[in-house]
Amino acid sequence: MEEKTSLFLVPTPIGNLGDITLRALEVLKSVDVILAEDTRTSGVLLKHYQINKPLQSFHIFNEHKTVSQLIDRLKKGEAMALISDAGTPGISDPGFLLVREALKHDIKIDCLPGATALIPALVKSGFPTDRFVFEGFLPHKKGKQTLLKKLAEEDRTVIFYESPHRLIKTLEQVKEFFGPSRQASVSRELSKKFEETKTGPVEDLITHFSSKEIKGEIVVVVSGKSKQKHNADPDV
Repeated sequence: MEEKTSLFLVPTPIGNLGDITLRALEVLKSVDVILAEDTRTSGVLLKHYQINKPLQSFHIFNEHKTVSQLIDRLKKGEAMALISDAGTPGISDPGFLLVREALKHDIKIDCLPGATALIPALVKSGFPTDRFVFEGFLPHKKGKQTLLKKLAEEDRTVIFYESPHRLIKTLEQVKEFFGPSRQASVSRELSKKFEETKTGPVEDLITHFSSKEIKGEIVVVVSGKSKQKHNADPDV
């Protein structure tokens, strides 16, 4: 007999509620409990699709305390679905902690394919997609400049997430360490009504976003350092 899956990792839409798979809906309707990063946010999605399952919080402030309890319940036969506020659980959220512990206890895990913000932003940037590095959210303060200096030498496409109120400062730091002419792309509100992607030299992006109110979830994509040597250009 095929081993029964106990823990499902279910991607949810990053904006447009229509961006969920039929299989994801089937799983959410079949499990015993749904673990959510924010039960209020996830409740909107579940109500939209008329899914009535128990919701339990699993977020960055309680993950260490609840992991062992969840593992015990999984070992006893409960089927659980882990979802995040948006996108694939485990990407820049505490979901990986539960996955790691489940693997240690030989609990079968199934990760469904689905929405994530970094891939649409990467593809829309027009930068090389065959090799890239994803950094999640950059450090807020300590270590941020050190990391950016290191990433400035990266020849792969660089992707990271950023919040609206830190975007301009981060772009200014990218300009400082990568050079003002380095090509970059900023995507925000992906899949939503006011979706926007702006691509060009980082200096131009600073000008563009400094002139408007910035809202929504943001993905920044920066082209890799050119392997060609042009001494006159500080960008390469």
